[in-house]
Amino acid sequence: MSPSSPRHPSIPLINAPGQFSYESGVTVTHIEPGLARGVLEVGENSFNPNGQVHGGALVTLADTVAGCCACSAGGSCVTANCSVEFLRPALGPRIVCTATPKKMGRSLSVIQTELVSEDGRLVAAGTYTFFMYFPKEEDSSP
Repeated sequence: MSPSSPRHPSIPLINAPGQFSYESGVTVTHIEPGLARGVLEVGENSFNPNGQVHGGALVTLADTVAGCCACSAGGSCVTANCSVEFLRPALGPRIVCTATPKKMGRSLSVIQTELVSEDGRLVAAGTYTFFMYFPKEEDSSP
């Protein structure tokens, strides 16, 4: 995000201590309509028994950032489906995720993710489908 870009109002909530993504080492760094970015700071609890970043840590990063992209123009969402391709081992110390829409809908949104290691190599790619919901307008009638 450039220094002049406004900070999206969802970022402080998503990055707050106690949130699953925060406790998993994920920080959302940028949200604007149709784009979201975040980073996984690989910690001592991020590894599988082979010394590579655990696939679940990568999915947590991608799901969090994809959800931010799905809701970037308003509304709320929950994950309906996801598919992730693990392309090469992720070793850390940081994995960056970028999420962009394939379809932004009123009921369903489909978001694609790319996860890149610090050396610039694509380590995983995913497609996430979100069920979208919007708060009902409060009835103002007497």
